[in-house]
Amino acid sequence: MGVTANVVVAADGSGNFTRIMDAVETAPDKSMNRYVIYIKKGLYKENVEIKKKKWNLVMIGDGMDVTVISGNRSFIDGWTTFRSATFAVSGRGFIARDITFENTAGPQKHQAVALRSDSDLSVFFRCAIKGYQDSLYTHTMRQFYRECKITGTVDFIFGDGAVLFQNCQILAKQGLPSQKNTITAQGRKDPNQPTGFSIQFCNISADTDLLPSVNSTPTYLGRPWKLYSRTIIMQSYISDAIRPQGWLEWNQDFALDTLYYAEYMNNGPGASLSERVKWPGYHVLNNSAQAVNFTVAQFIEGDLWLPSTGVKYTSGFGV
Repeated sequence: MGVTANVVVAADGSGNFTRIMDAVETAPDKSMNRYVIYIKKGLYKENVEIKKKKWNLVMIGDGMDVTVISGNRSFIDGWTTFRSATFAVSGRGFIARDITFENTAGPQKHQAVALRSDSDLSVFFRCAIKGYQDSLYTHTMRQFYRECKITGTVDFIFGDGAVLFQNCQILAKQGLPSQKNTITAQGRKDPNQPTGFSIQFCNISADTDLLPSVNSTPTYLGRPWKLYSRTIIMQSYISDAIRPQGWLEWNQDFALDTLYYAEYMNNGPGASLSERVKWPGYHVLNNSAQAVNFTVAQFIEGDLWLPSTGVKYTSGFGV
């Protein structure tokens, strides 16, 4: 994706701006063409919000962990979960590449979002999303994450978007002493909504800080935040950090009949299905005809819009 930047942000003063928000304000409203903001390596301590009118914004960094956008808003410090986001984007057609989005509030501050997206047809490529509770808020709309690194503790991928994760590292961290880790908390409220999380070709494991205490910190693939919570994990590696039951209740028997959780062709020590939960809403998919609905082509209609982004993706089940 050899693109020319419209504006350059550089912490060291060598660009057009030193703050990302200043560059965002230069972007035209409702642009049909991509507007490229190149963010040079550096630590950008700011809360960025891209409003609904800013369409087709592209942000390119110098690399994950090199271009870092950092904030520390949290629920405990008086922010709503929605407003706690370090980086929030609502304008459609957003693309981010080679950037880290982090919330450094820490586990003791509870809900503290690193990235929130309400951007329809948005793409995050080779980005890191780092936090503890509620790191990634995939709030609404169709979203695609490729080769990203997502870390956290409680419900750290949550929201009610139609979201596909492909070739990502999804890493559970060490939280507060008594906490259980839950990777997903999908928020579908109505069975007719086309939303849900599909996790394909990913690596679901423990981050380095959790490795010593994997046995004492229970980690699960997800729990049902809302009545029709929907999450599918397929063709992914699941490490022994994940408990054999796989999934956790939200509150007693809430949503266990109405949720849709499914697994298809996963591998690794945590992928064994023998001790999985026996909820009516949990499914083991046995053939591709059942799983095809959750591929890029079907679930987010990716073949219609991903080619123009220049980001690699696999339309179906791959090889």
